[in-house]
Amino acid sequence: MKFGRVDDPGNIDFTLPPDHSETLKMLHKNPSELTNISVGCAKWNKADLKGFYPKGTKDELEYYSSQFNAIELNATFYRIFPPEQFSKWYDKTPLNFKFFPKINQEISHWKRLNETITPIVDHYLNSVINLKEKLGCVFLQMHNNFAPKDFEKVIDFAESWPKEIPLAVEFRHTDWYNDKAISEDLYLLLEENNISNIIVDSAGRRDIMHMRLTNSRAFVRYVGANHQSDYARLDDWVKRLKHWKENGIKEINFFVHQNIEEASPLLSSYLIKQLNAELGTHLKIPNEHLNTQQTLL
Repeated sequence: MKFGRVDDPGNIDFTLPPDHSETLKMLHKNPSELTNISVGCAKWNKADLKGFYPKGTKDELEYYSSQFNAIELNATFYRIFPPEQFSKWYDKTPLNFKFFPKINQEISHWKRLNETITPIVDHYLNSVINLKEKLGCVFLQMHNNFAPKDFEKVIDFAESWPKEIPLAVEFRHTDWYNDKAISEDLYLLLEENNISNIIVDSAGRRDIMHMRLTNSRAFVRYVGANHQSDYARLDDWVKRLKHWKENGIKEINFFVHQNIEEASPLLSSYLIKQLNAELGTHLKIPNEHLNTQQTLL
C-alpha cells in the first residue's frame, strides 16, 4: 500500500493518539466477554509476498490460510468475482478462516455512492455471500477526494446497506475528521447503522487517526514504512488493543500492509507474537517452522 508513504519515516511522530472520548462509552454499552482477533495481510499472491511461500507450494491461498486466520481481500476492489470463485475460496480455507472483502471500485470510486449503485451493490453481495460464515466484514474505502459535501450519499448508502452483512468504512479526506460537527454526525450515522469506523495508521496521514470506534469492532489497516519504527508502532498498538479487550471489545480485525508488501508477513508475525504474549491469545505464528523468511528493512 502506497497510501501515506513518506520519504523519511524517521521524521514522523508515530505516537498513537488517545482514544476519542466516546470510544470506551461505546464498548461499555454491550461489553463482550470474548474477543475475536483476526490478523492478516492484504494479499496472498506469491508475486507480492515474495519469500513467504515454501518451495513447491501448489496453492497459495491454501498455504496462506494455514498460517493466518484472515485476509484483507483487496482483489474484490478491482473486479467483481463470480459466486463460484467465492465458493472455491471458501472450500480451500480452514473453518476458522475469515475473509474481509473490499467493495468494488465501481461503487466507491467511479460512481461514488451515487443513486445508480444499487444493482451493482446487489451484484457484488450476491457473490460475496458465498463466503457464508467465513465472511468477516465487508469494507468500503472512499477516494481521497470524496469530501463531506457528499454526506447525503453516505447516509443513503449506510441506511440501505443490508444489516445482516457486517460493514466497515474508511474515509480519507481530512474534512471528515477535522470538522467536529461533520465528524460527530458521521460517527452518529455509523453507530445508528452498526457500521465500523476503520482506523488507518500510515506515516503520512496522521490527520485521520480518529481513534473513534462506532461499534464493538476495531478494524485497523496498518501501513508499515519498512523502517525500524514499524516495531515500536506495533508495540503501541498491542497496548491499545489490550486496553480495548479489557473493556469488552468483541472483534479486532488488524491487517498489516507495507510499502514494500513482501515484508508484511514478517511484520505480521511480530504482531502476533506480541498479541499472544500480552493479550493471552493463541494465534498461529506464520512460518514459525521456517528459518529463511524475508527481512523487514
